[in-house]
Amino acid sequence: MLPLSSYVEFSTAAELGIALLLGLGFGFALERAGFGSARKLTAVFYLYDMAVVKVMFTAIVTALAGLFLLRAGGFMDLSDLYVEPTSYAAQALGGLIFGAGFIVGGYCPGTSLVAAVTGRLDGLVFLLGVTFGILVFGEAYPLVKGFYEAGGMGAVTLPQALHLPYGLVVLLVVLMAIGGFAGASWLERRFAPPREEA
Repeated sequence: MLPLSSYVEFSTAAELGIALLLGLGFGFALERAGFGSARKLTAVFYLYDMAVVKVMFTAIVTALAGLFLLRAGGFMDLSDLYVEPTSYAAQALGGLIFGAGFIVGGYCPGTSLVAAVTGRLDGLVFLLGVTFGILVFGEAYPLVKGFYEAGGMGAVTLPQALHLPYGLVVLLVVLMAIGGFAGASWLERRFAPPREEA
């Protein structure tokens, strides 16, 4: 609930209610954008529909710039945020598994939930697979704990890792996003499927 919880004390019920409303709104927006469809999501791998990339860049830039402005305005202390500890080996392997699952199944965990809620059987099957995978990992954690924690660097942010000021990192990410948008649009034009004659 940051930064609101720094100024307003919410009850647990209120926090859960707000979280539910935000989640429903987010799911509705995903569905309206077409992200409840595996065909729409996997189109990014065929390079003719880069909507997923554009949405992710927009989300990253919005969150990064928003946090920067909240911090600069004195409304938020970034040390209050939880940052997942960095462990390159485990996170690289996890990213590969996640990407392979995305390519094969056509969904990520969030979009599979959206698809399942709207009645898509493939989304439901994917969601059940995600749940099963979480349970297996939880049970197997003692066996893989050493690898999971190997090379742990603690909670490291991008400005810390690059040894650059926060504002400069924000600017660089915004410029990268602009370049990413331009590149994605070029790929869409380059790999667009031929239109059928009427």
